[in-house]
Amino acid sequence: MTELEAARAGKITEAMEEVARAEGVSPEFVREQVARGQVVIIKARQSGRVVGVGAGLSTKVNASVGTSSHLCDPELEKKKARLAEEAGADTLMELSAAGDMDQIRREIIAAVSLPVGNVPLYQAFCEVLRRYQDPAKLDPEYLFDLVERQCADGIAFMAIHCGINLFTIERLKAQGYRYGGLVSKGGSLMAQWMVKNQKENPLYEQFDRLVEILKKYDTVLSLGNGLRAGAIHDSLDRAQVAELLINCELAERAREAGCQVMVEGPGHVPLDEIEASVLLAKKMSGGAPYYMLGPLPTDVGAAFDHITAAIGAALSAKAGADLICYVTPAEHLSLPNEEDVVLGVKAARLAAHVGDVVKLRGKADRRDEQVSKDRRDLKWAAVFDNLLFPEDARRLVEERRSVKDRKCSMCGELCALEQAEVVFKDFLKDAKRND
Repeated sequence: MTELEAARAGKITEAMEEVARAEGVSPEFVREQVARGQVVIIKARQSGRVVGVGAGLSTKVNASVGTSSHLCDPELEKKKARLAEEAGADTLMELSAAGDMDQIRREIIAAVSLPVGNVPLYQAFCEVLRRYQDPAKLDPEYLFDLVERQCADGIAFMAIHCGINLFTIERLKAQGYRYGGLVSKGGSLMAQWMVKNQKENPLYEQFDRLVEILKKYDTVLSLGNGLRAGAIHDSLDRAQVAELLINCELAERAREAGCQVMVEGPGHVPLDEIEASVLLAKKMSGGAPYYMLGPLPTDVGAAFDHITAAIGAALSAKAGADLICYVTPAEHLSLPNEEDVVLGVKAARLAAHVGDVVKLRGKADRRDEQVSKDRRDLKWAAVFDNLLFPEDARRLVEERRSVKDRKCSMCGELCALEQAEVVFKDFLKDAKRND
């Protein structure tokens, strides 16, 4: 029985209770949201850890690791996976596209306690290209066998490209292609397979079969966006919206079958279209959890795209996005290194919190309120305790020896807070009593 089937039967599972404790909500609230399909529970079978994603819960952050044909170092990817967990990622995607992908996947799952997701088409097409040098040689039966093997290994959620089909490919052609091209690896390879074979995407054509495999393991289906925009001028074009419409229809079918499901969002979106992108997906999918890739609101930020994406992610979280996929400084340039992974996770966590301050007002902003009071009173130790990244803050202070007595080197003897105490001393005593 999946978490969705249990919730519909009125049963509160251990996983629902754990999510409720972590989020500060009631178990019944979690059960109701799961039953509606507006929350999914992603479970790490190797550790027992669970993560709730969806409406009424805090915005979660995903980090991605994995080998490439230009840099295949499994030990490095395991190290990056552990660093992502230490930096505070909620989930991890293992996206290897080189080496012994079965072995790499199993070792990365074992290296972390996080729920681990993946994109099955990566391994499928990599192995076909190794053998035949032609993606059109992919055997659909092999693809479904691979999906089951990956689920059996402990993959907790899968980004599966079901919505890129013959209809959506025609929409892409009819609009005269794109500024940014087709940027999804899985999407572009599946497009080749369909065009060369003149056949429908088997993941779309045999969707019910796919759902049955995922249900068997309660692996969450994340409906991937193979036609996501890779440039802000392609945002919300007809091809992308056509795929979103199909994915939302498939999300409804998956829920009806008892499979937990998320819908994925676009990659490059200008600021004024971010909220519309989230609301459109939420409305059409019946409130399914929305997994936002970025988004990046400009195309010129390479080398600093963790900042670009943080801007977009904050707006996405505010608008209702539920899971944010991190972007590192290396995005568009290279495979990320260890430092890039940590920076990417922390930037995404900060962005998610910025959005949650509005989305979950009265709960997510309590830390901000306490930090403000402690900063006002120059209680440095207490300030550190409520920061998102306390160790980084402490290290900066220690390295620069910036705090002397109560004052720091920013203002020194002109400390505004200390000077204000002279004027508002009596008032502050009353305010502290009220605190």
